[in-house]
Amino acid sequence: MTRLRLTLACWDYDRTRALADGSVRPEGIDLNYLNLHVEETFFRMLRNREFDVAEMSLSSYAMAMARDDAAFIAIPVFPSRFFRQSCIFVSAKSGIREPKDLVGKRVGTPEYQMTAPVWIRGILQDEYGVDPASVEYFTGGEEEPGRDEKLRLDLPEKFRLTRIGAKETLAQMIADGEIDALHAARIPSTFRSRPGAVKRLFEDCVEVERAYFRKTRIFPIMHTLVIRRDVYRANPWIARSLYKAFVEAKRTVYENLYTTSALTTMLPWQIAQVEDVRREMGEDWWPYGVEPNRHVLEAFLRYHHEQGLSRRRLTPDELFAPETIEAFRI
Repeated sequence: MTRLRLTLACWDYDRTRALADGSVRPEGIDLNYLNLHVEETFFRMLRNREFDVAEMSLSSYAMAMARDDAAFIAIPVFPSRFFRQSCIFVSAKSGIREPKDLVGKRVGTPEYQMTAPVWIRGILQDEYGVDPASVEYFTGGEEEPGRDEKLRLDLPEKFRLTRIGAKETLAQMIADGEIDALHAARIPSTFRSRPGAVKRLFEDCVEVERAYFRKTRIFPIMHTLVIRRDVYRANPWIARSLYKAFVEAKRTVYENLYTTSALTTMLPWQIAQVEDVRREMGEDWWPYGVEPNRHVLEAFLRYHHEQGLSRRRLTPDELFAPETIEAFRI
């Protein structure tokens, strides 16, 4: 039987590796798995729609969905999740000691629409009362000059954005005190090279993130999986087939992480860490599917709308192919 050949662009995650090496194969599909860093994947998919299936920023996807000519449809697979309290950095020259000190400050962010800063702004608003419109944002390259927003923004006037100079970088600016804080997915290089100049807002970030999860039960979703809509329309069955394969690939990782005959990672206390995560977050701490993630998605979509990135508040169900929301039962 002829199998459909699809090109998938996704990073090299443990939870997707079985799809990359072929030990898990989606029903009826031959995958050409391209192991690409996320920035390259997002840029090429959003600008040129180069792949049949791709990992995608949840924020970029929500922006694309809000448009009349939505080019993609997602499946509820989330290859990247991350607590982002550890990704708020402050300049030692800023005088910032606690979240409320951010009000009125100059905050750098590589792209306003990036998923990580959307979560950071939302968490700061909900947990600490920092209005996303109460700061001025400076956008541009974190380590390399010249970075632009991947998607055109049309924000309410209350949000103030300024492009940094053509030769400037946010990593250098925060160390020099030219911006007061930075919301970013990546640790700025100056956090290591100039440790006296750049600090984390939450130095006890792990405990802050644990407390946040205990209160909200939210493990923030960063990325989802999208299918080019023309490919999906021609073959609607692939949504469920891909979803099942990603679930199976993730299941094997759970098993491998708790194998004591040999460690599958270089983490010396891997088994103890797995047991700790299970106690804190449950057996399936990285869930796929809509229902286990509905409260997470609803929080994100509320932030997305409140921060001016989507014209209306989207719902979790309209983000995903209907074939992946409900399953058959025997």
